[in-house]
Amino acid sequence: MPTIPRGHCSVETPGWYSGTSSDRKEEDDLRIGIILAFAFGGLALLAGCGNQGDKASSVPVTPKWKGAPYRIAFDAQTAKPNPAGVTIPAIKFTANPEMLEKRAILVLRFDASADTKKGPMMNQMIMAPVDIAGTEGTLPPDYMNSADKDLTTFLKAYCINGKVKISVALARSSLTRQAGDAEIDAKRLSDWQPLEVVFKNPHPKC
Repeated sequence: MPTIPRGHCSVETPGWYSGTSSDRKEEDDLRIGIILAFAFGGLALLAGCGNQGDKASSVPVTPKWKGAPYRIAFDAQTAKPNPAGVTIPAIKFTANPEMLEKRAILVLRFDASADTKKGPMMNQMIMAPVDIAGTEGTLPPDYMNSADKDLTTFLKAYCINGKVKISVALARSSLTRQAGDAEIDAKRLSDWQPLEVVFKNPHPKC
């Protein structure tokens, strides 16, 4: 008998069978069954791999950050009353790491329908720029103290007393002091945060 070289597949040569035709038929059926089992098994594996790939490619990629570059919130702790007459709570910020700014401006908007004795009042106040470092922090106390004093001066000028509804937002430091709504919206870094403050006017009947 010839020696089969190693590393090569052996192929069974056809031979003659002395058994009955039924034995031959059973053997043929067995071979066909094995061939079909391998064939369908391979198709199932291929189909499974394809489905997994489709599922992986169909999963949406969730953005790391949504909305404005900065998010602001008022400190939940009760702020110490400012002798100036009005107190804005401390403002905390969280920033998108990919859209950090070195400086920003605090913008305040007022309820234009407030009851004044000096006629229609301006509806906004724009502060000076302030440093904002890192991805999170709080606007400096000195800066917020200046905001309280400026707001007090503003409310006094219009003889306002009692509760006042305002909204605050951060804007880019390039915002001009006389900016209109369009410029503010274009350079705004955060959404507006509403707030109601109480102003105790020392001269309520001015």
